[in-house]
Amino acid sequence: MKKPRILSLLTVFFCSLVLTVSCNQTTPESTNTTSPKSYDASEIIIGYSNWAGWWPWAIAESEGLFAKNGANVKLRWFDGYLESMQAFAAGKIDGNCQTLNDTISFADSSVDGQVAVLVNDNSAGNDKIIVTKDINKIEDLKDKKVAVEEGVVDDFLLTLALQEKGMSRDDVRIVNLETGAAAAAFATGQVDAVGAFPPFWLTALEREGSKELVSSKDFPGAIPDLLVVSQRLIDEQPDQVQALINTWFDTLDFMDKNPEKSDEIMAKRANVTVEQLQLFKEGTKMFTIEDNLEAFREGDNMKHMPFAAKKMSKFMLDVGFIESEPDLTKIMDDRFVKAYAEANIDVQN
Repeated sequence: MKKPRILSLLTVFFCSLVLTVSCNQTTPESTNTTSPKSYDASEIIIGYSNWAGWWPWAIAESEGLFAKNGANVKLRWFDGYLESMQAFAAGKIDGNCQTLNDTISFADSSVDGQVAVLVNDNSAGNDKIIVTKDINKIEDLKDKKVAVEEGVVDDFLLTLALQEKGMSRDDVRIVNLETGAAAAAFATGQVDAVGAFPPFWLTALEREGSKELVSSKDFPGAIPDLLVVSQRLIDEQPDQVQALINTWFDTLDFMDKNPEKSDEIMAKRANVTVEQLQLFKEGTKMFTIEDNLEAFREGDNMKHMPFAAKKMSKFMLDVGFIESEPDLTKIMDDRFVKAYAEANIDVQN
């Protein structure tokens, strides 16, 4: 990874050319999603990518918290979010950090099953649709070029925003690019709008007159960010899944007690400055154990994932993101957060 800095527009222009060509290719730091596993089968491989709610995993690795909790885990960083999901669905890794809607999208195509076992956070403004200065409302996007990583989280946000105004994706001209390339394309004037998550919307906002049109803050509960593991891992090594959950909450505790060191580790992993990191914190609601218990419960609003999953699944069917609805009862398992809660807090049922 390069040293942290916001790219100049000239540099972004050249980067956009490279990224546009190579957005479906791996980098030396990324995983080859087509090759067999080359590591010890007993080692648990968890994928993660550039999202504020997942950067804390780097703290767990740096501070030895996996080992402390008996988790035989190796983290694998992916430069492309879509690539991480493809690797997980293909059985090349044992778990991945991804959103609820994307878990639904990949559920039926996953060789070992996909099960959400932890809510890391909710996006509360960090997913954004950035537009040019002449676009002031959703309706102004009609017939405009919008760059998004098609079929994943900010495409979903875009579609929610369009639907709210009685529009659809057919009303705009979708330009399918990996999120980093999409932000670069917008910054250099190749498209009229972009859907992006951190840190890529920093690049998008370098374009003169650019601004945020809508964000995940406008759709509370629509984008829960999760730790998702394979059903095979749950069946064969449930103790390791529990160790992962325990590690996560130890990590949050470490962040509370060591904020400066935590910020340094996360900023390095995200390839941003510590100052830029603070911008991303504002749009990320980290979930406590109490938040997790609520999220996994049945309910009648988007705060409850069983409810949200049904809404998302129907929505994705309607707009053609998926061909059939997966068995939603199989994509969530709250036993591990419940076990953590029972061991660490007084739970009132």
